Amino acid sequence: MSGILPFSSIVLPNWCTISRRVVRMAAAQTENAGLSLEAMAIKPPSHPTYDLKGIIKLALAEDAGNRGDVTCMATIPFDMGVEAYFLAKEDGIIAGIALAEMVFQDVDPSLKVEWSRKDGDYVHKGLQFGKVIGRAHSIVVAERIALNFMQRMSGIATLTKAMADAAHPAYILETRKTAPGLCLVGKWAVLIGGGKNHRLGLFDMVLIKDNHISIAGGISNAVRSVDQYIERENLQMEVEVETRTLEEVKEVLQYASQSKTSLTRIMLDNMVIPLPNGDVDVSMLKEAVELINGKFETEASGNVTLETIHKIGQTGVTYISSGALTHSVTALDISPKIDTELALEVGRRTKRA
Repeated sequence: MSGILPFSSIVLPNWCTISRRVVRMAAAQTENAGLSLEAMAIKPPSHPTYDLKGIIKLALAEDAGNRGDVTCMATIPFDMGVEAYFLAKEDGIIAGIALAEMVFQDVDPSLKVEWSRKDGDYVHKGLQFGKVIGRAHSIVVAERIALNFMQRMSGIATLTKAMADAAHPAYILETRKTAPGLCLVGKWAVLIGGGKNHRLGLFDMVLIKDNHISIAGGISNAVRSVDQYIERENLQMEVEVETRTLEEVKEVLQYASQSKTSLTRIMLDNMVIPLPNGDVDVSMLKEAVELINGKFETEASGNVTLETIHKIGQTGVTYISSGALTHSVTALDISPKIDTELALEVGRRTKRA
């Protein structure tokens, strides 16, 4: 169902000077329609060089190419205004609302965006949780980029929430296994989903991994070199070392008992052993945690899935890291619809609303 609204119901850019009309196409009721919530419910991680606005501009420029939206220009009257609704087509945790709003404002500051949910809220299939009002051209140009961010972030947040709940009392972390250029976006989604961030990059934490250890000539040599570097450079940051065996754990503990160290966390890598029946053996991990006995934070890594994480979390580890949070994203299905009545009808037919 559609109807003509008076132009005074929305504000369009003042450079549109010809006769204007506004089409409203939405018969279905939006939950808490008109309720405006603070979009920036959870702020992105602080990064010294990452340009979030620049990422938005890059995405828009990539989409527009050298001509802009030729379909929009061919089919939509330049002066038309519309309302478009955000429709969840599956259950999950919504994320990227604040980023989507930044996209719409970058394309056209006159667009008005309203939300009935905020980042981190649960949405169910069929829920209309927001709307954008303004010039149709601007909305159509912005909506796919906004949705690309929102769907990816919501997928990350949904998996993070499930894993964070299952991991308790341990905390869930992502890794650096992210889509290049979207590192901060993915890590922001992890926060929205209830996880915690690992290091943001190579600059904000020392993480001594297997290759560093091999090159340094052993785990004690590697930790000693880091301690000397930290002191020489007068740095204040977390230091983590990866261990792969109980012998390496014991060697790190022996070094720490004999030397002043900047070490804060020990990673226990691949100490979760998969079994033929699909279960996992966490006895080695648990023994390592007991050896460390609270002297350092601990982090379990390897063979972490939604099915195994609860058992891992019961071993006493402080953190559990999973690259799958950001490198194997299943996007949450979200659509912006102008004719929501037809969209819901099609969604019900395809079991997606």
